[in-house]
Amino acid sequence: MSKALIAMSGGVDSSLAAKLTIDAGYDCIGCTMKLHDSKEDVTLEGRTCCSLSDVEDARSVAFKLGIPYYVFNFTEDFNAAVIKRFIESYEAGITPNPCIDCNRYMKFDKLFDKAKILECNYVVTGHYARIRETDGRYELLKAADDSKDQSYVLYSMSQYQLAHAMFPLGSLKKTEVRKMATGFGFVNASKPDSQDICFVPDGDYASFLARTTGKDYPEGDFISEDGTVLGRHKGIIHYTIGQRKGLGIALGVPMFVKEIRPKDGTVVLAPDKALYSKEALCRDFNWISGTLPKEPVRCKAKIRYKHKEQPATAIPLEDGMVRVEFDEPQRAITPGQAAVLYDGDIVLGGGTIVP
Repeated sequence: MSKALIAMSGGVDSSLAAKLTIDAGYDCIGCTMKLHDSKEDVTLEGRTCCSLSDVEDARSVAFKLGIPYYVFNFTEDFNAAVIKRFIESYEAGITPNPCIDCNRYMKFDKLFDKAKILECNYVVTGHYARIRETDGRYELLKAADDSKDQSYVLYSMSQYQLAHAMFPLGSLKKTEVRKMATGFGFVNASKPDSQDICFVPDGDYASFLARTTGKDYPEGDFISEDGTVLGRHKGIIHYTIGQRKGLGIALGVPMFVKEIRPKDGTVVLAPDKALYSKEALCRDFNWISGTLPKEPVRCKAKIRYKHKEQPATAIPLEDGMVRVEFDEPQRAITPGQAAVLYDGDIVLGGGTIVP
């Protein structure tokens, strides 16, 4: 009998994933990854994951299912691979996506290491995505429930990881998941989905950076595209490309963040029409097939999690980077976010957008 290690966050999705994997005949072990310490977890339950109450919910479900359950302390790894990168990105005027880093470095790296130690053949999560094997090659596909699809944050998966991962919820609607969990009597069947980054449960990224680093981030100038000083800003960590709200400056016409310049601490403001461009240059690009295309690839691409993918051409460059050229200009292509390529429901790959 094949063994599976189930990543259980305490939410309804991973709980049902565990139940479906057991019903499929696998010998299962449940686990929760302890990723960070936060006193705020107690007062913000339901908005984050990995809190003490989440651990208890996961443990309760594992007990009900009759499977062993462990809590793995990955705090130091998470600090190095996710939180440190998060801080350094904002300090460099870049907007990171820590959920992508968490999947890449924690769920499908550190957790895979634990699976090997426990002699498990598979790592199972509650992600809404699908895996398909065709002629010995593995494909990552969008979920059946388009409103819950999480394939965007999984683009970095390798052939080996896809071969040893399972997403039991990929073909289900969220409404079906809750209904099934209720039928099984799970304590978290109606638990709300987590809404925020787990280590910043109140959503105040700037306060988190200042509190964590102990630094005072200096004020600077808002400037126009031609260099005219428009006013003062609170520090570059407070802003991201495309932002309008919270600028704290009245100019008579709507202005948006077009560029963040960490070298001189300035933030460039411009009208909305100036935020559109047709090109995204990407580093650390992962082609899920494992094969680098020799020719430009016609596809659709999305430049952030909630962005609707748009027609584009992906051009592999000699240095391993990829230039994504959209048919039509896209608004606020943001360094630090990911450009992910699709061929229909199939994820071709993705990479990090550079300035």
